[in-house]
Parts: sequence; structure tokens; C-alpha cells
Amino acid sequence: MPRHRRVNLPLGSGAANALSRRCATQTPYPPDAFQREDESDDSIFYTMPRLVVHIDDGAIATVGSIFRDFIPENSVVLDLMSSWRSHWPPGHPKARMVGLGLNAPEMKDNPDLDEFVVHDVNRTPTLPFEDDTFDAVVITVSAQYLTRPVETFAHVNRVLKPGGLFIVTFSNRMFPTKAVRIWRASSDQGRMEVVASYMDQAGNFENIRGGLANPDLSPPGDPLFSVIANKARETS
Repeated sequence: MPRHRRVNLPLGSGAANALSRRCATQTPYPPDAFQREDESDDSIFYTMPRLVVHIDDGAIATVGSIFRDFIPENSVVLDLMSSWRSHWPPGHPKARMVGLGLNAPEMKDNPDLDEFVVHDVNRTPTLPFEDDTFDAVVITVSAQYLTRPVETFAHVNRVLKPGGLFIVTFSNRMFPTKAVRIWRASSDQGRMEVVASYMDQAGNFENIRGGLANPDLSPPGDPLFSVIANKARETS
């Protein structure tokens, strides 16, 4: 696996402002935006463990680098839509990582998780955690499957501590029958804008920014895109 290295996302204020302006033009979403080819119960689709990775080693290393560079040491982290690997960077101390996903055997095999919860966010976007619990929430290569993303992101905001980080990473891989229509119909740039629009519509997120995180590896390697935001801090 390539060495972890510091990630420099193109987060300039001009790009961030342009991204915010584009987000505003994307809502409301089309009526069929969150339809899928396979509308069967997600718990059935994810019954069998899939102990495989969905991005290549370079993209995996980039996920770890993003976590190391943006999430402070000794944080309490929620791995939302978790599976058997979280790609947490070795040597980067955390206080606790909680996984939330659909497959208990997968999460039980995840060496980074301290505990896990089986929960279907598409059925019930309300996350089973108290307000202001986590320093960071991450969704890794799974945002394409959210059918109620704005509601889910609103609850991500609720469970984050003020100023906490929300990191969504994704590539161009997917289970196409389970990915929502708006995702399948979008370009890579468009998908960053879609994720940013979810954050914008959920409310109480600030400093929404993102970009291609591994331009030195992709192409030919898998691209790894990241959209990051902070929960707005409380004001006196």
C-alpha cells in the first residue's frame, strides 16, 4: 500500500463560494431523484457479508490521510454506513469509533470499531445517538445509496458537537441497482455538488468544501473525492 501522505484538497474560498452557489440551484430535487432500480428492502440486499473493498489501495490510503489530516487526535467518531473496514489511519489515536450499518458480521470484523449498531438510515434517518455526541462523522464510499439524504444529514448535524467535522468520501464505484437516480445521472463534479447540496439543505453546516483528493494517483488509479463541512458553532 502506498505511504499515507498529507492531502491537500482544493478548498480555496473562491471554489467554496462557487460550490455553494451551485448547490442553491440544485433544489428542490426532481421527484424521482432518489428512486433506485432495486427498491427491495436494503436489509435483504446486505444480508450476506461482502468482505471486499470497493476502491483500490491508493484511494484507501487517501481516505486514511483525510481522516488523519482533518480529524483531531482522540476524537469520538461515527462511521456511518459502516462495513468491515473503516480505513482509519494507523498510529492516529482516537477516543472511540462507533459503526452504524446494516450488516453485523461485517462490522464485527472491523478492527477500527469499538462498538457498532445495526440500523437502516433509509428506513429510519433518525440516528440512535444523543445530541452533540461525536467530534466527527464519516461516510465512506456509501453516500450514493442514501434515499433520504437530507433527513439523514440533518441528524448527522444533530449528533455532531458544535464545530464537529462531517467527511463524505466517494469514488466512481457503486452497486448501480442500489444507487439513487440523481447519483447515477451525475458526473464526478456533479456528485460533489449533490453531496454539498445535501449538507446545505440539511442546515446548520458551514464551510462546505471539497475536491478530488488524490490527483497524483488518479488516473490511472481510482479517484477519491471528498466533501467536508463543519457543524455550525453555537453563538452566544
